[in-house]
Amino acid sequence: MATLWNKGTSATEAVDRFTVGNDRVLDLRLARYDVQGSRAHIKMLESIGLLTADELSTLDAALARIAERIEAGDFTLEPDVEDIHSQVELLLTRELGEVGKKIHSGRSRNDQVLVDLKLFLRDELRTLRDEVLTVFRTLQALSEKHKEVLLPGYTHAQVAMPSSFGLWFGAYAEALVDDMYLLGGAYKVVDRNPLGSAAGYGNSFPLDRQMTTDLLGFASPVYNSVAAQMQRGRTERAVASAMGSIALTLNKFAADCCQYMCPDCCQYMCPNFGFIHFPDELTTGSSIMPHKKNPDVWEILRGKCNRIMACENEIALMCSNMPHGYHRDYQLLKDVLFPALELMHECLQMTDYMLQHIEINEKILDNKLYDYLFTVEEVNRRTLAGTPFREAYKQVGIEVNEGRFRYGGGDKATLKASDLGHTHLGSLGNLCNDKIAALMDAASKW
Repeated sequence: MATLWNKGTSATEAVDRFTVGNDRVLDLRLARYDVQGSRAHIKMLESIGLLTADELSTLDAALARIAERIEAGDFTLEPDVEDIHSQVELLLTRELGEVGKKIHSGRSRNDQVLVDLKLFLRDELRTLRDEVLTVFRTLQALSEKHKEVLLPGYTHAQVAMPSSFGLWFGAYAEALVDDMYLLGGAYKVVDRNPLGSAAGYGNSFPLDRQMTTDLLGFASPVYNSVAAQMQRGRTERAVASAMGSIALTLNKFAADCCQYMCPDCCQYMCPNFGFIHFPDELTTGSSIMPHKKNPDVWEILRGKCNRIMACENEIALMCSNMPHGYHRDYQLLKDVLFPALELMHECLQMTDYMLQHIEINEKILDNKLYDYLFTVEEVNRRTLAGTPFREAYKQVGIEVNEGRFRYGGGDKATLKASDLGHTHLGSLGNLCNDKIAALMDAASKW
């Protein structure tokens, strides 16, 4: 196998297979970024006299041709080539001869793979940001559309107090604001340039690291060359942590949908919740029970989000027990993070797709299961009328125990959220969706 580090000896095929693993396949995801980093690097090399202007022009044109092949899908790693860095350098050397070999001056594969990863993750985080914003806006639109429709709230899996679809959808929208803060934090970790740190101890060439930072659009260099190499694993963990937060939000929403979804063929007639409904084509049936409609999409999404949440822990364990500096263990991080990124994109896209087709039950409170949903409302109603709170609480409790409780604020089947007098910030009658949208706007500006 062709390697950049070969000194004349050769590894056995078994060692190659074991150490390279799935890296060749995963490296193709980094191809465009490897070329992008190399083009910035050679411009810097020319600026400090390690390349002539003609050599820069020749190399840059060749790299541009490689970039075109990558974008056209006409780029692969040859069978005996170890990684993306080796393949790009091989193509340059094959086309340009000795000039092609000059591209590696002043860098190591360590800082080369780090800059590739950071450029790649920067784009991935931007895409995740856009996908989170799409789900956020859909949730906010549903919150506004259904803000008057009451929904039973549960605590300890028991009927508790009135909620609303506006409050439910809006809650998950605001949860995504917190997730966006973490996503932005991960972006700040990613958006620093390691190029020029070489193997972790800098270089005796007079490299202009600020120049490559500016050319690649990073916010700053990672200044200390040892710290730059220490970002391997830390960068991946920061991204995994942010994804884990998003996954937790989607996981809980999926669990709600699994519970709330009407499981039978009669839409909302099922006594077991039946709060929401999805078209037949977005559910599955049973092989034995003809009445069943299963929330398979939400169940699979819930499971995939659990896998995403596990990613940070796997990365943390993989990066422990190692002193500073590069270790080959880090190569395995791509096996963990790259599939998790794919799952995260899928889950966000599928959540929005399902939300576009959600239907809600506007007659939930017709069910006698919710006769005691308004006990707190009744206590508060009597307190506002002059009865001390503790006395009102006792009165309502006795009426519930004797089976004669009735809410005095109106027919529960026809009540709307605005009828309940909840006016404080973030309550049924004051969802603050505009304020939450402003928070998300600020959180997503990176």
